[in-house]
Amino acid sequence: MTIPGSEEDVDFGWLPAFPNVLTASMSNFLFGYHIGVMNGPIVAIAKELGFEGNSFVEGLVVSIFIGGAFVGSLGCGSLVDKLGCRRTFQLDTIPLILGAIISAQAHSLDELLCGRFLVGLGIGVNTVLVPIYISEVAPTKFRGFLGTFSQIGTCLGIIASLCLGIPSENDPHWWRIMLYIASVPGIILALGMQFAVESPRWLSKAGRIDDAKRVITKLWGASKVDKAIEEFQSVIRNDGADLDSSWVELLEEPHSRVAFIGGALFILQQFAGINGVLYFSSLTFRDVGITSSALASLYVGLTNFAGAMCASFLMDKQGRQLLLIGSYLGMAVSMFVIASAISFPVDTELSNNLSILGTIMYIFAFAIGAGPVTGLIIPELSSSRTRGKIMSFSFCVHWVFNFLVGLFFLELVERFGVASVYAGFGGVSLLAAAFAYNFIVETKGRSLEEIEVSLNANYQGRDKS
Repeated sequence: MTIPGSEEDVDFGWLPAFPNVLTASMSNFLFGYHIGVMNGPIVAIAKELGFEGNSFVEGLVVSIFIGGAFVGSLGCGSLVDKLGCRRTFQLDTIPLILGAIISAQAHSLDELLCGRFLVGLGIGVNTVLVPIYISEVAPTKFRGFLGTFSQIGTCLGIIASLCLGIPSENDPHWWRIMLYIASVPGIILALGMQFAVESPRWLSKAGRIDDAKRVITKLWGASKVDKAIEEFQSVIRNDGADLDSSWVELLEEPHSRVAFIGGALFILQQFAGINGVLYFSSLTFRDVGITSSALASLYVGLTNFAGAMCASFLMDKQGRQLLLIGSYLGMAVSMFVIASAISFPVDTELSNNLSILGTIMYIFAFAIGAGPVTGLIIPELSSSRTRGKIMSFSFCVHWVFNFLVGLFFLELVERFGVASVYAGFGGVSLLAAAFAYNFIVETKGRSLEEIEVSLNANYQGRDKS
């Protein structure tokens, strides 16, 4: 603390970092927007471009997006190591903007696929980059609160795309306008990052100590500068001063343990059924008379948003581990409620209402923990040197299993029935809660450097007493 009454002792908390986090979260808004942008107009797009009724091609439009995201996630770690977060953000807006415009102007399937791949490429980079950036610029005390803005941005993007998609029901060409609009957040992101700060941790690794001090003063206050720089330098001396880490380092302790946790969290997240539940939610709502898929998706989006808002207030109070455990337990209960309602239909109306209740509970439970915590806890547990590579690896795992679940979900439903598949999701959710209890280290209220030292038994400056 500085001397009371001086200008430097005023603590504005999370406010100085907020504009930077908000700008970065525009990437997640784009992610959410592109998730929802094909939801309504896909029929009109298929009719206009000549693949109406071809489920394989419709699946290809979705899967090529995931393929692009996989490539983007794979390359992001090296980019952010060498260029820093700000320049990587700005560079990444090129495929995002170009992809949206090419998709909007598409007059053939090939052009649409090219545009979707480019957008996926950009989204893949950003899904890795945003959690890294937020974790490195946020004040320790508010890192959880600010970390949830990536999830909030995704929710708002989905809601925006669903609302903008309403005219597509009457205008078969409206999808082009929606895709042109998708280029606007990319432009805002590119311009906004020109005024945003660079990660002070990356600046220290790059040897730009004076710049790092200025950023720390701006974000966290002048009283935090000396301690923060000392921690950064200590970690750099232990890890090595070069900007680029090697993929081979992920096979070494403690990096291999964190990479295992990151990959496992995303596998469990996908096998807990979030994409399957979102896919089936419109059918579930239809059973109670909500026939508009856009309206059903809007209900889902608003529930997701409400859960993310709750997470923002709980993350730094309850901690990451407790939220993750509670989230997966809530998801498990929700899945078992739906499975029971389908398997034992005592009353049709009651069963339908229980299915709706279970779906809402599941999405809310996901949004309060399994969604936002997974993205935040991995960069928190990662070392400064390997953070980019571990995040790249973790999100590559995410995209692979996202694709696999989407590929086999309907086949599993046809073979075993919805109730059995949902019960399986509930079982995986229980497994995920147990995993979080046994493997997740609480990071609340600790700086990234403190976490790194505590996890690294070979840390040279560690107190052996």
